Amino acid sequence: MDSILSTLQYNPWLLALITVWSITWKAIATWHAARNSQLGWFIALFIINTIGVLEIIYLVFFSKRKR
Repeated sequence: MDSILSTLQYNPWLLALITVWSITWKAIATWHAARNSQLGWFIALFIINTIGVLEIIYLVFFSKRKR
């Protein structure tokens, strides 16, 4: 854990990239959950921060697809 923190401390661009990645996926996933009236998913996606992992899982497996 200390090595990860020291890497982020000495490389602020990596932290910025991770932040942008996370915010982008969170915005897309919460938007889809809101449009699909999936309140439970919206709340979970909004509160839980997983660096985009939960958001990608939602979009791939649980988001309703328009046909």
